[in-house]
Amino acid sequence: MNLKRKLDIVVISDVHLGTYGCNAKKLLNYLNSIEPKHLVLNGDIIDIWQFKKRYFPKAHLKVIKKIMNFSANGTKVSYVTGNHDEMLRKFTDTEIGNITIVNKLLLELDGKKAWIFHGDVFDVSIQKAKWIAKLGGWGYDMLIVLNRWINWYLQKRGKERYSFSQKIKNNVKSAVKYIGDFEKTASDLAIENGYDYVICGHIHQPTIKVKSNSKGSTTYLNSGDWVENFTALEYRLKRWKLYNYTNNKLIPFIPDEELKDMNTKDLIAAITIVEQP
Repeated sequence: MNLKRKLDIVVISDVHLGTYGCNAKKLLNYLNSIEPKHLVLNGDIIDIWQFKKRYFPKAHLKVIKKIMNFSANGTKVSYVTGNHDEMLRKFTDTEIGNITIVNKLLLELDGKKAWIFHGDVFDVSIQKAKWIAKLGGWGYDMLIVLNRWINWYLQKRGKERYSFSQKIKNNVKSAVKYIGDFEKTASDLAIENGYDYVICGHIHQPTIKVKSNSKGSTTYLNSGDWVENFTALEYRLKRWKLYNYTNNKLIPFIPDEELKDMNTKDLIAAITIVEQP
C-alpha cells in the first residue's frame, strides 16, 4: 500500500547541497514521503559558490538521485536558478527529459496566476559586490555548523534548541528591515503585474501572507530553506500550505529501497552517466 502524500505542486529552495549546513537527510525523508505532480526547485539547491570536491556526502548525492527518480517517474521538475547556483543560468530553457532549467516560472493554478523566482535579483549586495555576499555565505555556513554543536549539547542537557541566525534576523534592525523590504518589493511587483501568488526563496524566511497596497493585493509565499527551517510549500486542493519538517510529523511511508542500498560509487554513476537513446 502506497502511503505517500499526493501533491499537485511542491516548492523547495535553499537546500545548499555541498555545504556543511545542508540537512540532506531530513530533506530526503521528506521527498520520500511525497508524490508531487510538479516539483519546483526554487534556487540554491546545489551550492556552487561554496562547492568543495572533498565535501559532498552520500546523503547529498541521494537527494540528487531522488530528484532524478521523480523526473523518470513522470514528475515535472522545474529548476529555477538562484545566486548560489547561478552558473546554471547559462543553460536557461534547457530541457532534459522532465527537467527544465529556468530563471523564473509562471503557472496557472485553478484560474489564478503564480509568479515563481528565487529572489536574489532584489539583493543589492549580490548585484554590486558579489565577493562580499560569498564571504557572508561562508560565514553563515560556519555559524550553522557551530549552532549544530551547541544544539547537540543543549539537547543532551534537556534544554530547547537555539538558533543564532534566527536571533540575528529577529533582533538586528537592518536584518528585519531587509526582510520587510524584500517582501514588499516582491509583492508590489506581483500586484502591479496582476499575479495572485508570488513565490520566492533566498532569504530563508518561510511564510505565507497576504500583502496589499493601494493597487490591490497578492499572496506572498516563501519556501524557506533546508539549512535550519526545513520547510517546503505544498499546493493541493486549490490551496497552499507551508510544510515544516520539525512541526509536521511525517506520516508512515514506504522508503526508497533503491537509494537505501546504493553506495556512493553507484550513486555517482547513476547521476552522471547518461543513457544513450
